[in-house]
Amino acid sequence: MKREIDLAPATWAALSQVSSAEGTAIDALVADAVHRDLYRRTRARKAERPDERLIADDFAFSSTWEDLQARLDAKGYWLMKSGAGLAVCDKSNGCRVCKASDLGNSHARLARKLGTAFPGHTHPQAIGAV
Repeated sequence: MKREIDLAPATWAALSQVSSAEGTAIDALVADAVHRDLYRRTRARKAERPDERLIADDFAFSSTWEDLQARLDAKGYWLMKSGAGLAVCDKSNGCRVCKASDLGNSHARLARKLGTAFPGHTHPQAIGAV
């Protein structure tokens, strides 16, 4: 099925240049790009993350690890050590949701803020960061 699309002049110029260099028709380049993008969108694993706005204040205003855990617990999450960092887990099923660093809260940063490493965290780099 053929359809017309509107593209910016700069995009058409870039497509023309690639088309000439590769000896490929512009419509074939566009069709291939759309195909790759649709494939990526349907195959890409979506990262599940808690609503950052929901728990951002918990990280910002906690004064101790226990305080942070209690705040997260009230919203259905908890922290656990994971490698050199921390993971945010769903309290209802125990599954890891994301890394704390994905939310801008690395273990080293939190350890500096709270004055000590996460309880039971034994990774040398993490403890050395305090």
